[in-house]
Amino acid sequence: MIGQSPTVLRLYESAGKDIDKLDRAVKGAIWDFFHKFQTNPQSPGLRFKQLKGVALFSARINDSYRAILARLGDDSWLLLKVAHRREAYAEQDLAARYRLDVNRVTGGLEFIDVVAATEGSQGRATTASPATAGTQATAPPLFAHVTEDELLGLGVAAPLMPLIGKLTDETELLGLVEFAPALTKDVLLALYDGMTVERVRQEIVEPQSADDEIDHEDYDRALARPATVVSTHDQALKMALNDGFQRWQVFLHPAQRRLVERTYNGPARVSGGPGTGKTIVALHRVRALVERLPPGDDRPVLLTTYTRNLATDLAEKLQTFDSEDLLSRVDVLNIDRLAHRVAVDADRSRRPTVIGDAAALTEWRSMLSEHSAAGGDVGPWDAEFLHAEWSQVILGQVCQTFSAYAQARRAGRGRSLARSERRLVWQLAERFSKRLDAKNWATHAGIAATASVVASSGIKPRYRHVVVDEAQDLHPAHWKLLRALVPPGPDDIFCTGDTHQRIYQNVVALSSLGIPIRGRSTRLTLNYRISRPILSSALNLLHGESYDDLEGGTEDLTGYRSLLAGTAPVFHGFDSWEQERAGVVAQLREWGATDTWDAIAVAMPTKELVGDMLSELRSAGIPCVELTSDGSGGGAGVRIGTMHRFKGLEFQRMIISAARDGLIPHAGLDRLRETDQHRYRQECQQARSLLFVAATRARDDLAIFWHGRPSRFLNQL
Repeated sequence: MIGQSPTVLRLYESAGKDIDKLDRAVKGAIWDFFHKFQTNPQSPGLRFKQLKGVALFSARINDSYRAILARLGDDSWLLLKVAHRREAYAEQDLAARYRLDVNRVTGGLEFIDVVAATEGSQGRATTASPATAGTQATAPPLFAHVTEDELLGLGVAAPLMPLIGKLTDETELLGLVEFAPALTKDVLLALYDGMTVERVRQEIVEPQSADDEIDHEDYDRALARPATVVSTHDQALKMALNDGFQRWQVFLHPAQRRLVERTYNGPARVSGGPGTGKTIVALHRVRALVERLPPGDDRPVLLTTYTRNLATDLAEKLQTFDSEDLLSRVDVLNIDRLAHRVAVDADRSRRPTVIGDAAALTEWRSMLSEHSAAGGDVGPWDAEFLHAEWSQVILGQVCQTFSAYAQARRAGRGRSLARSERRLVWQLAERFSKRLDAKNWATHAGIAATASVVASSGIKPRYRHVVVDEAQDLHPAHWKLLRALVPPGPDDIFCTGDTHQRIYQNVVALSSLGIPIRGRSTRLTLNYRISRPILSSALNLLHGESYDDLEGGTEDLTGYRSLLAGTAPVFHGFDSWEQERAGVVAQLREWGATDTWDAIAVAMPTKELVGDMLSELRSAGIPCVELTSDGSGGGAGVRIGTMHRFKGLEFQRMIISAARDGLIPHAGLDRLRETDQHRYRQECQQARSLLFVAATRARDDLAIFWHGRPSRFLNQL
């Protein structure tokens, strides 16, 4: 009888997706439901009963929502779906609507809501414009070139076959796969992208195939197979009941799991657009590496990224993994802090003051002006070019002699330099370095170069494994340092990133820095976080740009897509900055009626504008917290910060404010159009990427505001 022994209730992946769409009050009720059900499923308040016509059960969560459950054994249950009570008790053939099967290929459990999949494939298709409606009606089926037997042999869910045969365009396909099991989704999207049946079988199906005989009646065995994505631990349930990232920790996609658990023969890279799960892959990779370590109390694994607030965020996310040993074996440091630690450990007598790029440029200008006034040759270059050449090439490749600089590759630097020109640049860079030394100043790039020399000088490597998140933003000297801190070998360096999100001018070819990733690179294409309308607008911001692949080639976002429906972004212009700030307040008040303030953010191009917005919101009585280089400090309120500060973060709702020309891109950019085409293109691309990053922080709603003339990049939307 139910309740005689401890009852186990597991959470199925589709139920996690249902929960993610609910408000916090319902999520709290689900938490209570879990504990009540596991204590006594027959508690009168749960109203537990079997559904008519189907071997599934329902139980009350609250007045409006019901849990749809499957019984796997005497005291083993699976929460399949959180449904509104009207849906749970609808007068229809529930046996035809809800299907729980064992996949013929993976041997994993698959729950399908056939009605939801039908509405997804048909309902979203009606949003097509009248101009295309006629062509859709006569278009051939998307999968006419694949037989039903071939699809079934690839593990496509049989209950969805009638719907699949009717699909005629991408909108219908995306609407259906939003409700399809993971393998069905992967197979259909791969076939749609042009992969052959045989290639799909080899690359997608075979790695997920069960290695034992499949019994379609044995739910317990199906439950134990990797293809069944469920969770039962209280900590995992808490993650599922929270927003955004934490639910991903419960449900790792099989394709992501393969990347996490694989042994690589050398450095490896995972790329993909925003929301494809790169960070979750990096964090799970850290855990997998730690689990392989022999016993000890050292920290042989490094997890690093570019900024301090991102490193803080990564450390907080690692803490949510239910592992006592994890953080004790991992160093979580942003890359500049790591470089500073290595440099200081080598020479504790020298602790220079670190200056930023703005201060360094001021010093370059002063030095060039003084040197020119004294009759010295400064060449045809300005301070910006020389600072970038010194930082990216000389320091980036740790060139300690002119001979080394003369032979150095200058990836991403534009026009070539003759040997005589390089000699003059070298002389100016030496003069500049001495100027900084005299003031006991240093840049982050300079410290990284020093640290890489120290780490390469025969000292025992500090780490066994290095994992890098947001790899596209690291400076060449950072990579030289990492290469010196971990010995070459299997699983030495694992990095995740997306060059479309590069917001600093750090263009590298990793193989030239001793980190060859060719043949060990994987691209993720499925967005798990951003709705289709927001993603479509964000991708248009990158129109016409070409991006590198960290290996001297190029890459794009072909096949990058979202399965999440949503509302279109809001675009609104104002006559003045004062009016725009008032518009932000009005938008926040509209959103704040349904969401907690912490789930909302406002991003702006400059720190001065951030100060204005903070004052405006506080005057309006809206709680707000500034996002700094160290994060938000844990305070409650709308997150306010420059666009750079939001890198790697995500929010339910997002406003990009002051997206006007002259700020995005900055006003001085146009002067480069005639004088330095390469720098002009590079800075345009950087500005586009920054706007792209900010726009893709939004999960459900995005608003872009400006005053005066909108950013030229918005004209493409």
